Amino acid sequence: RVTMQGTKRRIIHFILVLTAIAGLLMTTAFAEGEGEYVSNFFAQPLSLLPPVLAIALALITKEVYTSLFLGCLVGGFLYANFNPVLAVTSVYDMISSKVGENMGIVVFLVSLGFIVVLMNRSGGSKAYGDWAKKVIKTRRGALLATMILALVLGVDDYFNNLTTGNVMRPVTDGHQISRAKLAYMIDSTAAPVCIMMPISSWAAAVSGVAEQVGVSGLQLFISAIPWNYYAILTIFTLIILAVFDEDFGPMKVHEDNAKRGDIYTTPERP
Repeated sequence: RVTMQGTKRRIIHFILVLTAIAGLLMTTAFAEGEGEYVSNFFAQPLSLLPPVLAIALALITKEVYTSLFLGCLVGGFLYANFNPVLAVTSVYDMISSKVGENMGIVVFLVSLGFIVVLMNRSGGSKAYGDWAKKVIKTRRGALLATMILALVLGVDDYFNNLTTGNVMRPVTDGHQISRAKLAYMIDSTAAPVCIMMPISSWAAAVSGVAEQVGVSGLQLFISAIPWNYYAILTIFTLIILAVFDEDFGPMKVHEDNAKRGDIYTTPERP
């Protein structure tokens, strides 16, 4: 499996390097003048390269999104006669024509994805988990630490769920907190924080929609924060539940079982 992952990375890196080298070598040949570009590969056999490349990479790497993106990028280079600037702008414009005026949101989310990868690769999230395992000694502390990390990672709710869950799972397991309680604490923090944080994926989406009707989207988003009763009351409720370590309803069943060693409460062990 490790060998296969390394092969995938090498293939992707190889394609990227080849594309970059081709673009640099061909820029001066095709970038002269200010007239409209006409692709030299129109109705040529090489125009089939982008879909063939995307399908081949998807089959080899099992990563559909990356393969499609590389196929679009290669197609952009062919369309722009290997002019790298025109290739990037062409791909952006073509995607914008399909996505509409929300292309800025797509760019924001892709940039956010870069930040997520960098945070995980740099070991920041793991360092927090290692620190939590050493310092936290109680169930209350484990629940509050989960909330704090979810508050810090409030730029996107899905990223928040994935990262906080992976980081805090060993900590909460060590204090016999059920997986259901962990999932509830994370998910009930992620969305309310995201909808109240001006720098977040939700803020970008709301701002983009509002600006289409002639209203300052970011200003509207910020002014609506004090009236977001669901988000505010949910965060307040989570703090109360974490501090007093209280549960009720089906969650109490999960927590009682967790204290006896069953953190899953499966149907076979209700």
